[in-house]
Formats: sequence, C-alpha cells, structure tokens
Amino acid sequence: MTGSASIISAALAAVPMPALLVDRTERIVAANADAQTLLGPQIETRHFATILRQPPILDAIEACLRDSLPKTAPFLSNDGAQDTTFTATCRFVPGVGAREAGGVLVSFQDITHVEQAGQMRRDFVANVSHELRTPLTALMGFIETLRGPAKDDPEARARFLNIMKGEAARMNRLVGDLLSLSRVEGEERIRPTTRVDLAALLQSTIRSLRPLADEAGTTITFEGGDTPLMIPGDADQLQQVFTNLVENAIKYGHKGGHVTISLTESDRDGALRGPSVRVQVADDGPGIDPVHLPRLTERFYRADSHRSRELGGTGLGLAIVKHIVNRHRGRLRVSSELGEGSVFTVILPK
Repeated sequence: MTGSASIISAALAAVPMPALLVDRTERIVAANADAQTLLGPQIETRHFATILRQPPILDAIEACLRDSLPKTAPFLSNDGAQDTTFTATCRFVPGVGAREAGGVLVSFQDITHVEQAGQMRRDFVANVSHELRTPLTALMGFIETLRGPAKDDPEARARFLNIMKGEAARMNRLVGDLLSLSRVEGEERIRPTTRVDLAALLQSTIRSLRPLADEAGTTITFEGGDTPLMIPGDADQLQQVFTNLVENAIKYGHKGGHVTISLTESDRDGALRGPSVRVQVADDGPGIDPVHLPRLTERFYRADSHRSRELGGTGLGLAIVKHIVNRHRGRLRVSSELGEGSVFTVILPK
C-alpha cells in the first residue's frame, strides 16, 4: 500500500458512517469498515456500478465525476431486520485515485429513523381522517334523509336524530382523546412530584364506574384495603389510566362477569429495580389473542376493531395509558390468554 493509499484508508476509517472513494476509472479504490458492512466485503477495485446498482446513486456519482459538483441521492438497503434508507452524498476530492486525477467521496447517512417518523405521521393523519370520516359520512347521510324522505316522518326523525347524537358523541370522544394524547406526550419528560394517595384514587375510580358495571351486571372487587398509599404522581392522569383500564375490563369482559382490582407494594421490584406499587386490573372475559399483545398500545390499534367501535372506543385509550405510565417512570404489562381473561398491570415507583 502506497503512502497516499494508506492516508486515504486511514481518513475513511475515521469517517463515522459508511464511506468509499471512487476514482476517475470508476473503480472503488477505498472503503471503510462500515461501507463494507453495508455493501459487502471485498468491494475495493470493483466498478462502483456493480456494487451500488441503484440508478439514482449511479447517476449522482457519474455527474460528480463529470462536473466535480456535489450531488446527493437516496440509497435503499436492508439490515436483515428492516428496510433502511440512506442519503448518499457525493463530493469531488482532487488529487486522489489513479494518477491522482481526483475521485468522488461517497458517504451514506442513515435516515431510517427520519423516514419511520415521517411514515408514523402519515399513518396517524390517515387514521384520524378515517376515524372522523366514518361518523361524518353517517351524519351527512342522515341530514339529507331528514331533509328529504323522512322530513314528515316523526318516528324516523326521532330514530335518526338519536343515531346522529351517537355519531357526534363518537367524534367528540375522538377529538377529546387526541387532545389528551397531545397533552400527555408534551408532558412526558416532566416527572410528577406531587404526592398522591393511590388507594383513595382507585376507590374513587371504582365508585365513578359502578353505574357502568351495574348496567353490564359486572361485579367489581377491590383488593387493597383502606390504608393510604402515597406515591409521586399526577392524580388526574392516574385516574385517567385506571378509569380506562377498568372501563375496558367491564366493556370487553363477559356480561355479568367479574373484575378484580388489586393494589400491592414491594420494597424492591425487579421491573423498576426499586420500591414500587403494582395495580392489577383483571377480568374474566374472552381474552386477547397473543398476536395482538405487542401492539395494543399503538395509536388506533384494535384487537377487535368492530366491537371496539360498537362500544365507543377511539383506539387511543391504551396509547394514552402508555404515555402517562411512561411519564411516571413506570411500566405497563399485559398478559392474556384466549378464554382466560386479561390482566393489565401498572407498576409505579414509590
């Protein structure tokens, strides 16, 4: 290896991303270890077109060799687990390569996380649009019917207005949950410091949901006692967490079933590596297919979308729960088996 080649290789090795050098003969004269991981071993001395193959980056390198001006191009790959996206930047470097006629330094910046964030935003907008479009379409249809065929039909008018009220309430819940999710995400970095009596908060939650349980014929049992149990927390947000979990247990459990809420404390919890309290909300419902468990807290993800919409769910409740628990530096655990009910466990530091 000549002194010049040695300097080039050392310089490329110091670049904190995949990088290679293409000279005027269109051969790859040097590549760092990251580039060989991305593109494969033994790529040096080979024509760049046989290695890179994708037209946008080939055009960018050829143009940079021709006019010595900077170029950029997308480069798509796969790391074995997921598709990856890079921005390839081409810069002309004089005095290197064959006969020191100059070459092109090609560096690859990984922008996979940026693309994923963009896709998440697009998916979120699409989901919100879909969730709002359905009740809006229904409302517009009923309005047209009330203005036309059902204009002089009191029974039809009463029935349609009742349905319209339900659809409007559904949109109102969705907007409320979207605002709540936005607010929770904005506060997620700020850990609550106010002391909250978790036992009293759970008892208050149960009292507020007792009418819903009675309507469904569901029995609620609280296992935690009346002794105050103080933890740092945001009372309103924690009440939102347990209201959501208990309400879900009532709605998605068996009609006439049983919901058990237990409160325990530990001097050292393995999940938090410190003192904690655990709140478990268990139902004896049909359970959740294990395939759905890893995605339950995703926005708008529903294990049973038809039933969820029928029961007034927005698909955002567990996403809100996850962010609130994260803000409290806690953990959310879900376990379920088909036919055996579900258990949602919230672990919070003391």
